[in-house]
Amino acid sequence: MTPNSGYNESVLWAELFPAEFKRRLADCPIVYLPLGLCEPHGQFSAFGLDTIKADWLCLEAARTVGGIVAPSLGYHIHETGYHAPWLEEVVGEENPHMTSMPPHVVLPFFLYQLRAFVNAGFKAIIVVTGHGGGNQEDLRKAAALFMQITSARVWVVCDPELVEGQFTGDHAGQYEISQLLYLRPELVDLPRRALEAAPGSGGRLAAGADAEAASPELGERIMLACLAALQREAAALRAWAAGLAEPPPVSLAQADAVWQRLLGVRESWTTVQLRPGQRAARAGSRWAEM
Repeated sequence: MTPNSGYNESVLWAELFPAEFKRRLADCPIVYLPLGLCEPHGQFSAFGLDTIKADWLCLEAARTVGGIVAPSLGYHIHETGYHAPWLEEVVGEENPHMTSMPPHVVLPFFLYQLRAFVNAGFKAIIVVTGHGGGNQEDLRKAAALFMQITSARVWVVCDPELVEGQFTGDHAGQYEISQLLYLRPELVDLPRRALEAAPGSGGRLAAGADAEAASPELGERIMLACLAALQREAAALRAWAAGLAEPPPVSLAQADAVWQRLLGVRESWTTVQLRPGQRAARAGSRWAEM
C-alpha cells in the first residue's frame, strides 16, 4: 500500500503528522489552548458549553491566522473560594456532575502545559477559556510568572472579555445559550426547563433567568465578534513572533521553581477568595470547603 503523501489540512496537534506539524510551526509558531468545564447550564443545555465555544474559537483562529490547536482541557477550577457559595445558591445540595478541580491542581498542570508548548518550539501561546468569572485571573498570574523565565509570550483570555463593551457575558443565560444555539443547536432544548420542577432533577441548575431570550442569530453575532478580536490578537502575535528566535527549552527544575513562587502567593489567588457580600458556604453544605 502506498502511503498517502497529501498535505493534511488539520490544525489539530493530535491529528498532525510530524512533517505537517513542523510546516505549520515554521509558518506560524502560535499554539492555542482551549479550556472549559463540564458544569450544569440549566436543564436545557449540554454540560460542555464552556469547552465547545473555546474549541470553536481556537479552531477558527488557527484556520484563518495560522498556528496549531493543542488538545482541549475540559477540567477547570470550581468549588473553591467564590464558587462555593455560588454553587450552594444556584445548585444547592444536588449533584451538578462537574469536571471541577481545585486551583492547586489546575494551576501547576497549566504551568507544565506552558513548558510543554515552549519546548515543542512555540513562540506564542494563546489560552482561550470558556469558563470564566475570575478563574482566568489566576491563569494570568501563572502565565506572568512563567514569562519571567522565557522569551515566549502567553496571552490568556475568557470569551466575554473578547467582546467587552459589545456584549455582556452570563451563565446559561441569553449570552451563553445563544452561543450554543449557534454552534451546536442540537445541544439546546429550551422546553426542558420544565424539568426544574421535577423531583430529583436538580432544579434550576444555574440557569440564567433570560435564557429563553437566546437565539442563534444573537449567538452568531457574539461568536463572530469574539473571533474577530481573537484573530486580531493572533495576527499581532504572529507578526511579533516572526522576529523572535525560538525560545530555549524550559527545564523541569525551572517550571518547579515557578510553581513554588505561585504557590507562595496563594492568598492572592482569585479562586480562593470570597466576593464582596458573599459568605462562605454554610457548615454541613456539600460546598463547604474542607
